[in-house]
Amino acid sequence: MAKFSVLSTFAAAAITLQLLLVPASASPQMKYIDAICDRSHDQDYCVKTLTTNPPTAAPIGLNPLAEAVMALTIAHAEKTAAFVAETGKTDPTFTEYHKAYLTVVADLKSANVKLKESPDTAHYDVRSSTDQMKRVEGLVASKNDQASTTLKEMTVQMEKLLDLAASAADAVDDDDENIHRRV
Repeated sequence: MAKFSVLSTFAAAAITLQLLLVPASASPQMKYIDAICDRSHDQDYCVKTLTTNPPTAAPIGLNPLAEAVMALTIAHAEKTAAFVAETGKTDPTFTEYHKAYLTVVADLKSANVKLKESPDTAHYDVRSSTDQMKRVEGLVASKNDQASTTLKEMTVQMEKLLDLAASAADAVDDDDENIHRRV
């Protein structure tokens, strides 16, 4: 009986040690997140964002994860466009920012539709949104009021999410490397 107890204690300790030593990236879901984050300019931000956001935290495949990343990016662009539209009611200079964000929303929605059929085109659509963000940055750079400061912060976040969306489209487009990860 004592021998069984010692063996079961040893087995439990070995299993616990193995779980502690296996990196989180070895989990099945992390291979999809890694496929995207390895292409991102800010890998730490990518992993943190994708592992803490419920729709992206437990992907079942590369395509569903890429679609969730696109949805997350679209949601932020729409939220920012709404903020800019509301602010534009009292500050007409925000009209140009609103146009830029509406273009980004349209580009991202187009990219989301093209993701499965033409991921390289989806990637291009996302990257073209980056040009719009540079335009907004240039227009708002010299402004220091509260609304402009908020827009600057939202635009920085948008640029990070655009990088994730472009990385997601790129990961889906990489047929040779990721075909086994698709669902």
